Amino acid sequence: MSAAAPGQLNLTEYPSSGSRSVDCFEKLEQIGEGTYGQVYMAREIKTGELVALKKIRMENEREGVPMTAIREIKILRKLKHENIIKLKEVVTSPGPEKGEQGEPDGNKYKGGIYMVFEYMDHDLTGLASRPGMRFSVPQIKCYMVQLLKGLHYCHASQVLHRDIKGSNLLIDNEGNLKLADFGLARSYCKSDNVRLTNFVITLYYRPPELLLGATMYGPAVDMWSVGCTFAELLHGKPIFPGKDEPDQLNKIFELCGAPDEVNWPGVSKFPRYNQFKPRKPMKRCLRESFRHFDHHALDLLERMLTLDPAQRITAKDALDAEYFWTDPFPCDPKSLPKYEPSHEFQINKRRQQLRQLEENAKRQRMQQPQQHTHLPPSQQPGPSHTHMRPALNPTMPGPQPAGPSHHNERPRGPVDGPGRYPPRGNPGGGYNHPNHGGRGGGGGYGSGPFPPQDRGAPYRSSGPFPPQGRGAPYWSSGMPGSGPHGGSYGVGAPNYAQGGPYGGSGAGFGSNMMGGNRNQRYGW
Repeated sequence: MSAAAPGQLNLTEYPSSGSRSVDCFEKLEQIGEGTYGQVYMAREIKTGELVALKKIRMENEREGVPMTAIREIKILRKLKHENIIKLKEVVTSPGPEKGEQGEPDGNKYKGGIYMVFEYMDHDLTGLASRPGMRFSVPQIKCYMVQLLKGLHYCHASQVLHRDIKGSNLLIDNEGNLKLADFGLARSYCKSDNVRLTNFVITLYYRPPELLLGATMYGPAVDMWSVGCTFAELLHGKPIFPGKDEPDQLNKIFELCGAPDEVNWPGVSKFPRYNQFKPRKPMKRCLRESFRHFDHHALDLLERMLTLDPAQRITAKDALDAEYFWTDPFPCDPKSLPKYEPSHEFQINKRRQQLRQLEENAKRQRMQQPQQHTHLPPSQQPGPSHTHMRPALNPTMPGPQPAGPSHHNERPRGPVDGPGRYPPRGNPGGGYNHPNHGGRGGGGGYGSGPFPPQDRGAPYRSSGPFPPQGRGAPYWSSGMPGSGPHGGSYGVGAPNYAQGGPYGGSGAGFGSNMMGGNRNQRYGW
């Protein structure tokens, strides 16, 4: 299918819908779950092609298909871009279905509806959660450029995503990143004064205007989420891990400063401003807290995490930021290493299974009876029982009777016979201490909580970087120019250094895939 022109929607080409049954696919494994339903990796029986099946949850709906699903299908049919997930078709199940354990799925209707997507090997959260995973600076820039390209296309098409986060950014083994999970997306128009809900965007990535009760907003809400994701890639963990809305606002104000009419005109008019405004002055300290970041990265992050949405950078302007035009440049997606499939849901499931196994083993150890607990005191191995009264004449001459005595020495057997009791202590002479090994480690189409990770410094690519000219910040495009986690932000050493080879892969400096003259007008 051909891509739509910049700023326009593709209204002519649609995937076939409802013409086939879900029986045409073989479900292989569940890779996601959320309020919408479940996502499965599946194989088309006829062609063998891998796809992702997103089952629409309908048991709680009174009037059939949920409005969010209808909106998602409608928007995805219109958006055609290389950095947006492709909706292939919509299929149905002919009758009631059963869950993984054979139980009824609770759907009161006779059939189900599935959205069929192209299959992607990873989501960004799952990929970052892999043990030992390190993202290089060129790799981070590569992912960020693709994210901004896809988001700029959405905004140019007057669509708000409203749930940007790592688990909704899908990546294949060719290095291509695509925006997914448009369940909260909706069309908007700048000229229409339409009030929208502020109960959108996962808490860690929710902008302050929505937390303060704004109901009229635009693309700036997505750019705040992009800034949180960008900071997370650089820092190694979420920078605003709030437990609830008040705590989330407090963490934002601690880092970005307290809002007032000077730095954010009109903020005092928000419904929740008086309820949540800081009771003490709070200065912006974003740059000081992350001073170990590259200064070009800090400049871009500052503009993404601006409190006033009217002053927040747009996706289009972010693509032209100096960060993407300095060495090391964004690498070619095809140069990135290939990984085993990594989805957040799968990794969380493996971790849960590992914790369950550890708890079961601990419970079994606690239930095992201790040795020798039922032996009489005189027969228990170990030190002699000094609490027992010694004999009046411990040096009694003559032969001693067989069997135990009340002497401080060990009970003896018959004269000239073997001892009745085993020797004291551990015959092996040592203490068998168990080995305590490390724990093993273990979306997008739907999402879950952003798991916390402490990722260390990525490596630079091997090989010298040849001189490169500056050009538009992309290599090829469909449009011209285009739960609570632990931890907190800090001012320690950088998690992502600028030196060293990247794991033996080709994802280092790479060639500059952004040729051309970036100062030319792109006709946006």
